Amino acid sequence: MIGSAMLHAGVMGWPVAHSRSPEIHGYWLKKYGIQGSYERVPSDPSDFETDVHRLRDSGWRGVNVTIPHKEAALSLADEATPRARAIGAANTITFSRSGRILADNTDAFGFIENLKERAGASWRREAPAIVLGAGGAARAVVHALLESGARTVTLANRTQSRAEALATAFGPPARAVEWAGIGEALAGAGLIVNTTSAGMDGRPPLDIDFAAAPADVIVTDIVYTPLITPFLDAATARGLIAIDGLGMLLHQARPGFEAWFGVAPQVDETLRALMLAP
Repeated sequence: MIGSAMLHAGVMGWPVAHSRSPEIHGYWLKKYGIQGSYERVPSDPSDFETDVHRLRDSGWRGVNVTIPHKEAALSLADEATPRARAIGAANTITFSRSGRILADNTDAFGFIENLKERAGASWRREAPAIVLGAGGAARAVVHALLESGARTVTLANRTQSRAEALATAFGPPARAVEWAGIGEALAGAGLIVNTTSAGMDGRPPLDIDFAAAPADVIVTDIVYTPLITPFLDAATARGLIAIDGLGMLLHQARPGFEAWFGVAPQVDETLRALMLAP
């Protein structure tokens, strides 16, 4: 076993029972022989700051943060990474040895690592991208794409004002188009990303016509339940490269695990199969 003292980390949310993070980190703890634990920590929004301080004072190494705490996690941090500041939210908190709260957002990292793994050389970093949606996940994806060198990132959301606000927040080369104008925007795209919850189990599908999309465009969905959404089904039917969202979930967990447990974990097919098991 690595280390002699039990190391503790976890995931905070409200609710948090649905989180798959314990399975991911539990797999890595076992794989790398680390004496540690990773637990779900339910935290009501009114108690979040108190709960974070309690865990820090109890000797925990850090926590992942999920809905609805991501913005609050950033605001209470003593220090935050540039990407967390740019995205405006944090999903990973690390407690320093001196007790400082360090905030990061690894969603952008997870998104890019999933693209690199699943698309390989087919993904052209500079290619124009289209992002559907304008919520917190969209912010992370837009940041990731611009940091990676995308020439343009076109945003479309059913509530147009939200897409416009997000484009303004990032500035050129981000731009917003009307939802009805998606078809025209598809013509020059190299990457199309769904960041909405449409197509998730129990929700209506996202109805997009890929007829105008180039034959080499990559289509990806950050939704992973179901693994293959109607959005990805439609892309596959057109013969396009389709990438599911499970890898984003797996890769975004890597930086936190390394910060808390001292080992840089790898996403492998065994972990992927574990997450897909009934």
